[in-house]
Formats: sequence, structure tokens, C-alpha cells
Amino acid sequence: MRMLRVAMMGVVLMMGVSGRVSGGEPKQFTPPPQRFPGQGHQPDDMSPNIDSRRAEQQEEVRSTERQKRLVADTDKLLALATDLKQQVDKTNKNILSVDVIKKADEIEKLAHSVKERMKG
Repeated sequence: MRMLRVAMMGVVLMMGVSGRVSGGEPKQFTPPPQRFPGQGHQPDDMSPNIDSRRAEQQEEVRSTERQKRLVADTDKLLALATDLKQQVDKTNKNILSVDVIKKADEIEKLAHSVKERMKG
């Protein structure tokens, strides 16, 4: 399924590139500047400043949300690992519970998710 998505994205990208090459000069769309109520007209040279501040604010919000998710997921990992330890302590060398295996699998998946999110 993933390969199909990647192949479709490749086809879409190739069509876009070939359209630019064979179709002559591409049309460029420039969106109008956003105006909010109560704001006066600002010179165009201020627009990049405003855009960069807005981008910085959005990045800060995304970073904060990412950190909150990481903290919540690592708290959940700790709880799962503690529970797994308690379940393993209750078993002996001849008996291994299916619940213990499921719990270990859940921990593995969550740990992998946290690791990938930390990479970026």
C-alpha cells in the first residue's frame, strides 16, 4: 500500500514537472496579503517581517505540542514498563502469559513511535 502511494506521488510530481517543461512558462499565483479588521495598510516591505514572525510563532507552537506529546508518551511508556515488570515478577520460568507478550509488544511500538518523533 505504501509503495502504491509513493508511486502515485512520483507520477503526480512527474506530470507537474513535465507540464512546466512542455507547457511553456508556468503561471505564478501570488495570493493577496491578508488584512485583518482594525489593521491599517502596511507597506509591502514589512510583509516579510510579519510572515517570518508568524512562521516563528507557528514553529514554537508546533514545538511545544510535540514536547507535550513526547512527555505524555514517555509517561505512558513508564507506566507500561512498570506494569510489565510486575507481571513478569508474578510468573515463573515455566509460565509466560499472553498478556505479558502483548504488553511487551505495545511497549515496543510506543517506544519506536517516540524515537521516530524525537528524530524529527
